[in-house]
Amino acid sequence: MAIDLRAPGDAYVAFWREYHMSTLTTPRPDGTPHVVAVGVTYDPEGGAKGIARVIANRHSRKVANVLAAGPAGARVAVCQVDKGRWATLEGVARVRTEPEAVADAVARYAERYGRTPAPNPDRVVLEIALTRAMGRA
Repeated sequence: MAIDLRAPGDAYVAFWREYHMSTLTTPRPDGTPHVVAVGVTYDPEGGAKGIARVIANRHSRKVANVLAAGPAGARVAVCQVDKGRWATLEGVARVRTEPEAVADAVARYAERYGRTPAPNPDRVVLEIALTRAMGRA
């Protein structure tokens, strides 16, 4: 079911604030999908249609996949499932390395998941400018 990114609805936003692990799908350089478990935060007011954020190690495969796509970014998807409820956010990911962007993403992660990740000097943020949402929350 399509979700309007400009007005996603209270239940959809609330689902993205509950504690759920998600998957992130990034394209490998050969075009095949790379799917990995991640924590995701969703900011429906960020950007033109919302932003999703994934904190990651700069040396991870998911970060390498996004960087390999070039400066325009990589088309990615994040998804979470809980019994009959599910939600997918799609968009264009770019790697952010600025300390303030990383700190903001870590704070958002801590709020959603109830714990602050250990300090990591290699931490970056995959910031996803959203283009599509689907789900049943």
